[in-house]
Amino acid sequence: MTRILILDYGVGNLFSLMSAIQREGAEPLIRQEIPRDPCFDGLILPGVGHFTPVSERLRRMRSAIDEVIERGTPILGVCLGMQVLFNRSEEGPGQGLGLIPGAVVRLPDSVKIPHMGWNRLHLVRRSPLLDGVPQGAWVYFVHSFYPQPEDESVVLARAEHGVSFPAVVGRDHIFGTQFHPEKSGEAGSLMLKNFLRLCRR
Repeated sequence: MTRILILDYGVGNLFSLMSAIQREGAEPLIRQEIPRDPCFDGLILPGVGHFTPVSERLRRMRSAIDEVIERGTPILGVCLGMQVLFNRSEEGPGQGLGLIPGAVVRLPDSVKIPHMGWNRLHLVRRSPLLDGVPQGAWVYFVHSFYPQPEDESVVLARAEHGVSFPAVVGRDHIFGTQFHPEKSGEAGSLMLKNFLRLCRR
């Protein structure tokens, strides 16, 4: 059975994400650290917490994360887990992982913050993570910040809330969603299926 490591930052309820992975036929492993032995097929950085403490914690695990990347293990960052893939954030001090160059900025004051609810995806590039996901699919967001990648080619899908922002990013076997696929109905379930398929390769 495919085993997916969900990193527990200690600041949120991971039950919905764990349940979604189980529904797709994989085994979720909840850990506060990344095991050095390759006992898992994919890594999920979940979307809970604040950028500063989470980025600090992840940077202490940097050598273990680098080993995961070198093994070619797929990584999926969800919401905040996507944002820490970048270099820095306006949410607070600290350095992200820099796996995707760029910064995280606050949504404009002209719209309600946090952005909470269902919005449509505008697919801009093909990706195995988005196989079968239709143009205009509805997904569920809860966020106040969004990434601005230095390289536009990593943006796989966008959404709008006062500004057009990257909603899905991807580079090699590293992916991020600004929304919560585990709470995004059929489209989110399909993306998790696609991620698990990548983990089984």
